[in-house]
Amino acid sequence: MRVAVVREVREHERRVALVPELVSRLTGAGLDVVVEENAGHWAYHPDEDYAAAGASLAQDDALDGADVVLAVQPLEPERVAKLKPGAIVISFLPVAAELDTIRAAREAGVTMFAMELVPRISRAQSMDALTSQALVAGYRAVLVAAERLPRFFPLSMTAAGTVPPAKVLVLGAGVAGLQAIATAKRLGARVEAYDVRAAAAEEIRSLGARFIELDLPPLEGAGGYAREMTEERAQLQRDLLAPHVSGADVLITTAAVPGREAPLLVQQPAVQAMQPGSVVIDLAAESGGNVEGSVPGEEQTVGQALLWGARNVPSQLPVHASRLYAANLVNLLLLMTSDGEVSVNMDDEIIAGVCVTHDGTVRHEPTRELLGEEG
Repeated sequence: MRVAVVREVREHERRVALVPELVSRLTGAGLDVVVEENAGHWAYHPDEDYAAAGASLAQDDALDGADVVLAVQPLEPERVAKLKPGAIVISFLPVAAELDTIRAAREAGVTMFAMELVPRISRAQSMDALTSQALVAGYRAVLVAAERLPRFFPLSMTAAGTVPPAKVLVLGAGVAGLQAIATAKRLGARVEAYDVRAAAAEEIRSLGARFIELDLPPLEGAGGYAREMTEERAQLQRDLLAPHVSGADVLITTAAVPGREAPLLVQQPAVQAMQPGSVVIDLAAESGGNVEGSVPGEEQTVGQALLWGARNVPSQLPVHASRLYAANLVNLLLLMTSDGEVSVNMDDEIIAGVCVTHDGTVRHEPTRELLGEEG
């Protein structure tokens, strides 16, 4: 069966869905791998490396005759329409923003898998692309902050005097938040963090950071995420966090739940109260923002602080982001592969969980609701 790896064409996307070192895992399973020309260019993987690893380079359209398509971003509707019935596409697929692509897949009889929907179960950990990319984003967030902060991160004791460490506040202690904490600590900052989940306190402390106690009941939710809170509770939390925000040199916010708008954690008055030169990194800017007024891909001044709105942060480190994402894709694809044949077994909870369209129908219930009568 033919597995096609496409070149990403969406703006600001530098990752690639398969790296040369993982080609042998697919060819070893009896699959033919075809890579579109320059697919790995921005991730520093030239065509020759794919060829040396056993992949073929597409002479024309890589999608021609493809049984499986691997991508980072969703395919455009017109490319989906060209696929043969029964073809499989595996990519990220934010359903609310990609309804035209989903309609095209339904009409073409194409099976589409969304990597955001990998269930949070032990057996699926090696396929969890949200986790792998959040790891990259958390690390990158601290580097962005350190570059923009007009102060040192670490404590420095010199003959000319002592330079105190930067004070870093991280809101949200999922994978991205914990990686941000660990990276800020490695750079020598004094770090404190907050999360609404009680279980996060121990994880935060284990990294050497101080856990902020707000005297609010925890909000544990399903799948390791926090559950939604009332607006009254949310405002109380924002008010209690405000003094911690104003006292920080760097604020990094990471709270996001797939498929839902990011919770508003910090309002503009708290940012305006920060010291001159302070830096705010909102990793949730693309899903609504944890910080009031943040805009994806833009830097702006709020008071005397710099507010940086994140946009496709993992793509800013395309080498390792691609390596991690490709491993997630390969593990999912091999789950469906036996003796060189890829089949969709809806009795498997992982496969059923990530499936959005199959056999001319929309199987993902939230997507059907978005499509209304069309679903």
